[in-house]
Amino acid sequence: MQNKKMPGPKRWFILPRWESLPDDIRLDAVRPYYDALSRHKAALFFKRVFDILASLFLIILLGIPMIIIAVMIKCDSKGPVFFRQERVTSYGARFRIHKFRTMVNNADKMGTSVTVDNDTRITKVGAKLRDHRLDEFPQLFDVLSGNMSFVGTRPEVVKYVDRYYDEMMATLLLPAGITSIASIEYKDEAELLEKAEDADEVYVNEILPEKMKYNLKSVMEFGFFKDIGVLFRTVGAVL
Repeated sequence: MQNKKMPGPKRWFILPRWESLPDDIRLDAVRPYYDALSRHKAALFFKRVFDILASLFLIILLGIPMIIIAVMIKCDSKGPVFFRQERVTSYGARFRIHKFRTMVNNADKMGTSVTVDNDTRITKVGAKLRDHRLDEFPQLFDVLSGNMSFVGTRPEVVKYVDRYYDEMMATLLLPAGITSIASIEYKDEAELLEKAEDADEVYVNEILPEKMKYNLKSVMEFGFFKDIGVLFRTVGAVL
């Protein structure tokens, strides 16, 4: 998949014309999902407004806790505070995600792109951050920029997106999200991958297709208030 940059309207989640979509997304299998979303343009607009206002509020509210977490990370292990990795979002555009680093430096070069339970690359502070999903706080900046949304398909690395079958590409009609129904249902994904001989292959061939069933249903049945419901379910799952 080539790196793509869509014009400004994508920041407001206003669907572009079908004819202007990238060729690898403008597929017959994707068209029903596009048509479903095109009936909810007002909801897409309010989704973006909510993302801007809520992310700004939370960045201000969580500013001091994020500074404390950053200090803890630096004291715990060598390396940068943030983990930056190229991911894929709406219309196949690529961006570098913001997350607090929970693994040893350069962990992505030392093993699989997915994390298994009891992964030896995870630091002491990182383990606690991951347990409570605190490592995802910096993604608020990705939401504010428009690269992500609060609710949407989790942003995958390029090598996994390259293995999407046609219908899966429909999830790229919306921006990647911090949480989703699939994320809630597979919150223990690392445990499922722990005993796999090849975690990458198990993820792509077994776990990803199941998660995509939830993601595709969410795109087809998109609604602003359904997104709000997912946020409440996420809080409940984390607690």
